[in-house]
Amino acid sequence: MSRKYFGTDGVRGRVGTEPMTAASVLKLGWAAGKVLANQGNKEVLIGKDTRISGYLFESALEAGLSSAGIDSRMLGPMPTPAVAYLTRTFRAAAGIVISASHNPYFDNGLKFFSSDGSKLPDDTELEIEAMMDEPLTTVDSAELGRASRVNDAAGRYIEFCKSTYPSGSRLNGLKLVVDSANGAAYDIARRVFEELGAEVIAVGNEPNGLNINLDCGATAPDNLRAHVLLERADIGVALDGDGDRLIMVDHRGEIVDGDQILYILAKARHDAGELPGGVVGTLMSNLGLEHALQAMNIEFDRAAVGDRYVLEKLNDKAWTLGGESSGHIICLDRTTTGDAIVAALQVLAYMRQSGETLSALKSGMTRYPQVLLNVPLSKRVDINANPAVRDAVGKAEGKLGDSGRVLLRPSGTEPVVRVMVEGKVANDVEKICNEVATAVGAALG
Repeated sequence: MSRKYFGTDGVRGRVGTEPMTAASVLKLGWAAGKVLANQGNKEVLIGKDTRISGYLFESALEAGLSSAGIDSRMLGPMPTPAVAYLTRTFRAAAGIVISASHNPYFDNGLKFFSSDGSKLPDDTELEIEAMMDEPLTTVDSAELGRASRVNDAAGRYIEFCKSTYPSGSRLNGLKLVVDSANGAAYDIARRVFEELGAEVIAVGNEPNGLNINLDCGATAPDNLRAHVLLERADIGVALDGDGDRLIMVDHRGEIVDGDQILYILAKARHDAGELPGGVVGTLMSNLGLEHALQAMNIEFDRAAVGDRYVLEKLNDKAWTLGGESSGHIICLDRTTTGDAIVAALQVLAYMRQSGETLSALKSGMTRYPQVLLNVPLSKRVDINANPAVRDAVGKAEGKLGDSGRVLLRPSGTEPVVRVMVEGKVANDVEKICNEVATAVGAALG
């Protein structure tokens, strides 16, 4: 069944265009409510980030759920991983987050979690999609859902985050800059680190509905870097607008991306004998991560791009650690989904346990230069079926040997092939990427 509403991470779009209109969100709330009501549980948690359209969609979503006979428990501004955690602890039928994650304020979306705090199963999404084609009906007035507010939601999640940091240990003497992207964690992130004893300089913590992810947070780490250097801080922590991505900055002002964070956490767990199996990255994970893990005899597997696919592969392999270069870090030994605050605490715990700086911890992995080029095509084609393209890729791989790789990724939304080449020598990588892109363009353009 083709999907009309759900993508790889829920429903998302520009506010005012389908499916992110009040009418469609109301209908989605109703459709989800009808599916969930059939499963016997009639309570759903609703959280949101700080974008202005959250007010609009919160009301529409609650109305749709109510018309299906589902009770809504409103959490207010709350990070996506917090909604996943609270859905599990409340034993709710589902959790819904009104957020477009790292996108600008004029986008919004809906992310769904099942009762166990994990991504909604595919079959449930398909049931909701099918229900969207049915006429909206309203249950009898006596059966309408009610709405209530969870006043202690933030405190519950803060205590959970703190519980993932080693018992008896604190962050005293550590100076942190925390950039919350003017998003859902604008107050919570600061409080977690402060309550554990750190001195916190909070930035990106003044949301106005329009400035979420604007030149700050995990998608714009130069803001964090500048503040770390200005404040002479020990470390910087940047989240995205809904709090599930993490990018860090060391005391030298060097950015530490998701691949490097994944390496640090893998080494920490490996050294402690707490890493079952291996690590899952994506097709875009840096080759330097793979080689660094190989040096420790840690197995590495690549999933398709998207934290949903990382999570699926982790579950399939019964592994616990995975993530993306963008900063989605999944620690299944701590929680059920990507969580920036929890991941940051794991890095800080290893810093304290090892006595090393973040700069020293990341030095065990060398990031290989990576060049990405988009090659426009006149139409969508099967790139794997073209002999000239296969020949160009084969020649490039021959030049790179075991010290590099070539990846061609057709866009799923436009006639474009993304050509990525990485290797040890920046000039070679750039030259080879241009050669492959030229060959692809000549063969398929």
